[in-house]
Amino acid sequence: MTTPQNLDERFRDAVSALQPGEPRRTPDEPVRDGTALTGARTRELFDAQLASRHLDLAARWLRSFNEGFYTIGSSGHEGNAAVAAALRPDDPALLHYRSGAFYCARAFQAGLEGDEESEKDPLIEAARDVLRGVVASAAEPIAGGRHKVFGRADLQIIPTTSTIASHLPRAVGLAFGIARNPRAPWPDDALAVASFGDASVNHASATAAFNAAGWYDHAGQRLPLLLVCEDNGYGISVPSPEGWTAATLRARPGIRYFEADGCDVAATYDAAREAADWVREQRRPAVLHLSMVRLMGHAGADAEIAYRSADEIARDLARDPLAGTARLLVEGGSATPEELISRYDEVGWQVRKVAEEVLGEAKLASAGEIVAPLAPRRPLRAARNVADAADRAAGPGSAARLQAFGGRLPEQGGPLTLAQTINATLTDALLAEPGAILFGEDVAAKGGVYGVTKNLSDRFGTDRVFDTLLDETSILGLALGAGLSGLLPIPEIQYLAYLHNAEDQLRGEAATMGFFSRGAFRNPMVVRVAGLAYQQSFGGHFHNDNSVAVLRDIPGLVLAVPARPADAAAMLRSCLAAAAVDGSVCVFLEPIALYHTRDLYEHGDNEWLAPYAGPSDWPGGHMPIGRARTYPVGSADNLTILTFGNGVRMSLRVAARLAAEGYGSRVVDLRWLSPLPAADLVREASATGRVLIVDETRRSGGVGEGILAALVDGGFVGAARRIAAADSLVPLGPAAQHVLIGEDAITQGAHALLAR
Repeated sequence: MTTPQNLDERFRDAVSALQPGEPRRTPDEPVRDGTALTGARTRELFDAQLASRHLDLAARWLRSFNEGFYTIGSSGHEGNAAVAAALRPDDPALLHYRSGAFYCARAFQAGLEGDEESEKDPLIEAARDVLRGVVASAAEPIAGGRHKVFGRADLQIIPTTSTIASHLPRAVGLAFGIARNPRAPWPDDALAVASFGDASVNHASATAAFNAAGWYDHAGQRLPLLLVCEDNGYGISVPSPEGWTAATLRARPGIRYFEADGCDVAATYDAAREAADWVREQRRPAVLHLSMVRLMGHAGADAEIAYRSADEIARDLARDPLAGTARLLVEGGSATPEELISRYDEVGWQVRKVAEEVLGEAKLASAGEIVAPLAPRRPLRAARNVADAADRAAGPGSAARLQAFGGRLPEQGGPLTLAQTINATLTDALLAEPGAILFGEDVAAKGGVYGVTKNLSDRFGTDRVFDTLLDETSILGLALGAGLSGLLPIPEIQYLAYLHNAEDQLRGEAATMGFFSRGAFRNPMVVRVAGLAYQQSFGGHFHNDNSVAVLRDIPGLVLAVPARPADAAAMLRSCLAAAAVDGSVCVFLEPIALYHTRDLYEHGDNEWLAPYAGPSDWPGGHMPIGRARTYPVGSADNLTILTFGNGVRMSLRVAARLAAEGYGSRVVDLRWLSPLPAADLVREASATGRVLIVDETRRSGGVGEGILAALVDGGFVGAARRIAAADSLVPLGPAAQHVLIGEDAITQGAHALLAR
């Protein structure tokens, strides 16, 4: 394997052997014939490449005595400095984890300055950023020691995770947001750039992103996106088949293909500039395919000789991009070998000095400090957001509101179903927030499979309410990028069961953005999902999924489940306010079986309907996230039933029968599954001393487990019993009754507790 010492020695030997060419060129002339890259710009890029190389060497040095925690380096990929040079510093970038030279070059472009004690050399300050990440320093400017990422708000570099290709759907959304949002924090002619490795082209997330980019281009929609594939031929130890990556990228419809030798800084610069100029002018997607090498293996512990021959490793070493840039400079007469080696040593000394300085910086010191960026909650500001929307709707926006509702306001009509209430609330939300956009499969022309988004596209136009391609990963990626651009996305996932193939866009991307940027970047969104079971005429697992474990496990994510029309509007407004104010990622899980339910106790009673609140009632009816609602039935002294979703209606029906038998109950609708309303649950449980948990999700991994834990943690000492669905997928037809809970099971559980 190639060691840092080997790499250092080979570079010195290669540069020392260089001979100046003829004729000598001035710094303002092209560094060689046929390129637009000048000698002066090549010197700048060489410095960025040197800084990146020495960052890798410093990371290995720090790791050698257990003070460095990340050694995936950029050696061999330093040609990406030329990509940064071909872009503008105000083009937002989502970077591959081998993008050290890009980061350094962008810092130089932007004239990055450090703190007052520093020398304010942009390259050295960029090195300080990276090394703070390597040692997990709390002073690191983007993630604050939570992970080593390339990111900085004032450099327009948006941090990405190590999940392969998961940032590419977001990149599509980012380009979409740039094109759609005139208030985006970038110039109108900015483009989005995202880099990735060759092995990533095989990942489902990458396939989704390529397909979505091509789909939007084919549909005639602007998408200023530059994808940069840094192809070193390996995914850790697995080689990419010869020609596979190029064939894959060339075959993508709607995406213009460019290529270059990524180890040749002049060729890379020319191709990157051509690609970037084309994207900027055409506002269409392109991919730049760069052939690169990977030096010193995948990471510090990777012994390449286990899966690569010595000849293969030597061939890559011969293509070292640093030596290639030095050759350009020496042969073009812009520098001597001695000058370049001296500069190499000077940058190396400066980077090592910074590495020694950051060693002593403080690390994150408490769990509270670590989790602080995950889910900031400013409930007073959220309440103010709702009140402000009400003021606009009742005042300056009243005429537009009347027009949007076709001349008849929803609060002036009769009581509404859950579906009708959500539709009216979405209408008011789109009126109140110009940046709100609603999209998904079938939401526009069809008005949603269940009519929940009916007429919204007619009311607001296809720029704000539109149908997407049928791919949940692309839908969520679009929302993630659009949120970064300043829009307020309201994507719809048509069924809960179809969320699972795209869940990493919420877990790995949405939930991590605030965590890895300390709130500098946000992806506000309210994801509407039709879910849960009990559909009477349309059965089977894929339309009756009753598992929400994957959502409750995502740190910081808000999970709302409105059971009744009386709660749905206020809950949805709270989610939208939290997204707008705090950048929250909210999932609004809508029980399909309750969409059009009208009755509660008997046919025709219309007890499940509720009037729609007009703007003057919104502030007073504001519903903070994480608060339950209690329905007292009878004396409410004998039993507490804790439930949510479909369980609310079933439990209220059972409670009415228990009241006829002389038992008083309090039915508690959790409403929020994450965060759980723990204090409310403990209080209501303690009021009776008997708790029946009615959980329509599965017994293993279901919500009931979390409720029981919250009761124990809260000090509840009474009797508790849980009924939950079987650990099964939901079958088709009447068979579903054997795995789902019903009113008979609730009644039996209640009687068992009341008999104690």
